Amino acid sequence: MEKLRVGIILGGMSSENEVSLNSGRNVYDNLDRERYEPVPIFMDIKGGFWIIPWQLISQNTTVDISEHLEREARRISYEQLDDEIDFAFIALHGKYGDDGCIQGLLEILGIPYTGSGVLSSAIGMDKVMQQKILKGAGLDVPRSMVITEEAWQLSKADMTQHIADTFGFPCVTKPTREGSSIGVTLVRSEDDVADGMKNALEWDNHVLIEEFLDGIEFSCIVIDGDDGPRPLSLTEIRPQSDYYTYDDKYMPGRCRKFTPPKNIPGEVMDAIRREVVKAYKALGFKSYGRIDGFYMEDGRILITDPNSSSGMAPSSFFFEQAAEAGMLPSMIITELIEVSRKIHQEKRGPL
Repeated sequence: MEKLRVGIILGGMSSENEVSLNSGRNVYDNLDRERYEPVPIFMDIKGGFWIIPWQLISQNTTVDISEHLEREARRISYEQLDDEIDFAFIALHGKYGDDGCIQGLLEILGIPYTGSGVLSSAIGMDKVMQQKILKGAGLDVPRSMVITEEAWQLSKADMTQHIADTFGFPCVTKPTREGSSIGVTLVRSEDDVADGMKNALEWDNHVLIEEFLDGIEFSCIVIDGDDGPRPLSLTEIRPQSDYYTYDDKYMPGRCRKFTPPKNIPGEVMDAIRREVVKAYKALGFKSYGRIDGFYMEDGRILITDPNSSSGMAPSSFFFEQAAEAGMLPSMIITELIEVSRKIHQEKRGPL
């Protein structure tokens, strides 16, 4: 039987392109070769597509890969993509990757793909819209406010006082559309507000300010099935830092993760899974997603960061929770591909 050509799209135009490289490389390594033919597709920093050989996938960074593209890779146009692959496994992260942009291109080309559709992917990147939808669905989210770059530049002193009056300190500033904790600052006093705003405004022109949460952080992968969305195990997150920073997420030894959690009671874990599935449905996610949140000392369950995709590095939540469910990496990747194919076969119009 002819194998399905699976294009593994990695790299990309965002601040998370190195994370994407790790994800795509791991998917490539664990793809079931009996069923699928992997086609590694590197998106360069300008959005160009290149079909690359294995020796480039094994390069250390996206910059290393980029330096070899002209000599060792094959450039293809967007229009040629459907001649090269039958299915797209999106291992891109961040802007232009899991925010609806690449999903829209694949819809136009008629290529099925992993993850949510255009609208839900865009919502999955926009923290402000997420909170509005989740609150409307009856889910608990952190207290927050948005400050535009224009408002900040117009009156920094007034905005600083507004933040102090609304949240007190510490609080958190973050870009409204970034991932991997990029641009996030723990603001400990009024003196830190300007730096927090500056860090966030490097990545977006809207800044989300949130209350600081002192609780147990969790993450849960959800994957679609015949009986609807199914949550995998929960992971309890214990970072070294005061919040879950980029280094805590990706540097070895910087964070402890417990799957299943050590400090969340069983009945609470059941309640968290119900809230996670409720959030997944409210945001219209499809195929799979990752829902993050906090279990607070007063018993509240807050949904803080719904993601329409997930990192796919070997130590990611995706594979840790799959292992807890008894699935090898190749098994959960195959399930995700087949679930996604079924969703696209049954859709009417764009996903």
